[in-house]
Amino acid sequence: MRFRILLTAISLSIFTLNACTSKEEKEKKVAEDKKIRKPEDDKADSLLLVYDKKKEDKWIADFVNNLHKKYSFNGNVLVAKKGKIIYEGAKGWADYLHRDSLKINSEFELASITKTFTGTAIMQLVEAGKLSLDDNVKKFFPNFPYDGITVRLLLPHRSGMMNYVYFIDDIWRKEKKDMKKGITNQDVMQVIADKKPNPYTKPDKVFHYNNSNYMVLGAIIEKVSGMRYSQYMMEHIFKPAGMKNTHVYSKAEYDKIPVDVVGHDRNSFRYSVVQNFLDGPVGDKGIYSTLHDLVLYDKYLRNERLLKNVSLDSAYVGRNKPVNGHFNYGYGWRMFDGKGMDKVVYHTGWWHGFRHIYVRDLDKDIVVIFLGNLTNGSLMHLDELYKYLKMPIIRKGAYTGSGSAPGSDED
Repeated sequence: MRFRILLTAISLSIFTLNACTSKEEKEKKVAEDKKIRKPEDDKADSLLLVYDKKKEDKWIADFVNNLHKKYSFNGNVLVAKKGKIIYEGAKGWADYLHRDSLKINSEFELASITKTFTGTAIMQLVEAGKLSLDDNVKKFFPNFPYDGITVRLLLPHRSGMMNYVYFIDDIWRKEKKDMKKGITNQDVMQVIADKKPNPYTKPDKVFHYNNSNYMVLGAIIEKVSGMRYSQYMMEHIFKPAGMKNTHVYSKAEYDKIPVDVVGHDRNSFRYSVVQNFLDGPVGDKGIYSTLHDLVLYDKYLRNERLLKNVSLDSAYVGRNKPVNGHFNYGYGWRMFDGKGMDKVVYHTGWWHGFRHIYVRDLDKDIVVIFLGNLTNGSLMHLDELYKYLKMPIIRKGAYTGSGSAPGSDED
């Protein structure tokens, strides 16, 4: 009798285990199938990107023209609402020296908007079970000189690390190294291991925005995936999202970055920025893209092609003390959280003559993109556009509240 009961129990356990395994495998297959592009995806994408200039939003068109003429904005602009582009335009020069005009499909160095892609890649690796948010950097780089820094702390800029950009630049100048040849993330990790620069503060003490966090994450992506950052992004983000005009261009892989848009610094076209060794490390920057591809990026984040909603929900949670009561940083995204107001995720970018903002109002399904290649303060004058779109104003100075000192967390 006991033997029969035991046999029945074992049979039920095996059946339950097989059923669970079958269910998990089925769910995994469904998830993987969802990531594979189909012919109808290209058709749907092309319809999403259709734009009839005759039907442009006249108010936005006038606003952008004024921003260009009065505040010297030079760049490309797009506003989409509920899956429809209501305005797009290219204003000014791609390369002032050669008098090349910007085109609507011009590729810009995205600067720190790249961090949203790096965060997405990290969460993909977490979903795939290849990485844990609680993994210590030393797991991947045993000679890393700092204790207590995990992936979970790198994502929201709570590692306490110094900014490698200034540290490496100082070394290269003092030691008179080649300023033209790009260095890799792995090169920077080795320099940090050898030189052991003093950290800014202890891990998980404060929010301190700096590029080191995402340079390290880029290096981790390469270690875990066994691919160059550029390869991983192409295979796991750009191709699945149909982003055909988006690439990672590193000076460590290219002698000359193969794009026509030049960054201009100091609010003057006289200062055309030439790429150097600091255009080698990626993850904190290094992705080049277009207005239309960023619209597709928004689409495929929303429909779970790139990440499950549960991962996005986690990425869109502020992990720091809000600045001015509303502004925070999650896993690769800046965000605006206001009681009774829209949930907005966004990122700014500022690097070598490029200045951008990429805004996604998740509640109203609005995308606002300004990609600029003349560094100035023109993007501080967008309040009226946000009001017109009935969105929160994405500018810290427009609000009061507790938080870090103004500008202390900017790119």
